[in-house]
Amino acid sequence: MFNNQKISSQFIVSNIINEKVFYTPLINYIKIALKNYFLIVIEKTENNLYQMFLSEIEKPLFDSIMQYTRGNQTKAALILGINRGTLRKKLNLYYQNNNFTR
Repeated sequence: MFNNQKISSQFIVSNIINEKVFYTPLINYIKIALKNYFLIVIEKTENNLYQMFLSEIEKPLFDSIMQYTRGNQTKAALILGINRGTLRKKLNLYYQNNNFTR
């Protein structure tokens, strides 16, 4: 369905007709992004790919959830389904200056 397509705002807008958004599963976007990413980076990153991938996915997830909860770590942890201590550990990892909301 998405062979060699890059995700763009035009691509997303083309999925909106009569103000109805047609749901496209997140996995489709992830597959496209990974395919494009591998074309560029895979030869340079022959080890530790799993950890690199997790850090690339987690940071924007935490950015979004912390904005959504307006910095409320308890609420964010509940939404994510993780322990609040785990969330704090991840936030400290990604935000050295403790600026959790952007």
